[in-house]
Amino acid sequence: MIIDDIRGSLLKESFSDIIGQSLAKSQLKGALISGRHVLIVGNPGVGKTTLARNVAKLLPIVERVDPITKKKKKVSGVDRFVRVQGSPDLNVEDLLGDIDPVKALKFGPKSLEAFTPGKIFFADRGVLFFDEVNRAPEKLQNALLQVLSEGKATLGGYTVDFPLDFIFIGTMNPSESAAVEPLGDVFLDRFDIVHAGYPDSLSDEVLIVKTKGRKILDFPEKLLESVLLFLRLLRESKELDKKPSVRASIGVYERAQSQALISGRKSVSADDIRAILASVLSHRISLKPAFKFSLSPEQFLKKKFDEFLEEHEELASGGGSIRRELEG
Repeated sequence: MIIDDIRGSLLKESFSDIIGQSLAKSQLKGALISGRHVLIVGNPGVGKTTLARNVAKLLPIVERVDPITKKKKKVSGVDRFVRVQGSPDLNVEDLLGDIDPVKALKFGPKSLEAFTPGKIFFADRGVLFFDEVNRAPEKLQNALLQVLSEGKATLGGYTVDFPLDFIFIGTMNPSESAAVEPLGDVFLDRFDIVHAGYPDSLSDEVLIVKTKGRKILDFPEKLLESVLLFLRLLRESKELDKKPSVRASIGVYERAQSQALISGRKSVSADDIRAILASVLSHRISLKPAFKFSLSPEQFLKKKFDEFLEEHEELASGGGSIRRELEG
């Protein structure tokens, strides 16, 4: 099995592409070492895809038959990372493949000539990453369950064997939303659950933002810590249903710099942050029903940021530190 090829590497792997998330990394490593299929549960932007790609990087280069050309070629682990995006219009044929009825009559229903492979075949000896698996229709979930448990599936009335060897990593968001199909107990029983959360600490989030975000001009370290603290406090707000992701943090970091540049400044100020908050955050949050009729997202953000500045008056003048408050 492909997991046998990377078990030793997993023992030493630190998943360095992800900053923080020590518990999620440990759980993922343990599940994979034991040969389990994995479902990573976490809010958008917490690094679920990056974790899965990190696993693919550990895979050795192998020689395999290309599903389309039927020729052997050497393929790296990253090239065997196959992503499937869950959505209501995704069908079984997209994932597993299809049998051409005309060619089936000519060559036979189980012939290679009659079969058009789906995405799952490109993940052979690799990683099949199914993002938001709970957005896929129930019929596809059932077909996938049959492949994972029995190594076969029914296509066009024919039972087809899937002699594939891959690591399956799925994801889902923790909160219910529109266009979500419930995952049945039998389906969930095939997986170990790994929970990925927001950055463990403010210092981790600062490092993530500075590593992943674009540097345009100077963003004072203390001001950056402060605005990221503001975002972390928003995530704890009881007034919000949908909380700002880490991508939102990166967005604020980049847009505040561009706003300062447009305004002719060489360094970001609190005014630059105030100017771009609605543009970056208003569509990334949603108010709970009890609050959404009294405040728009833009009004909510302005109110909360003004309150935050009142508690940290030194920021309004373009500087200041929150470090002493955090340490206290």
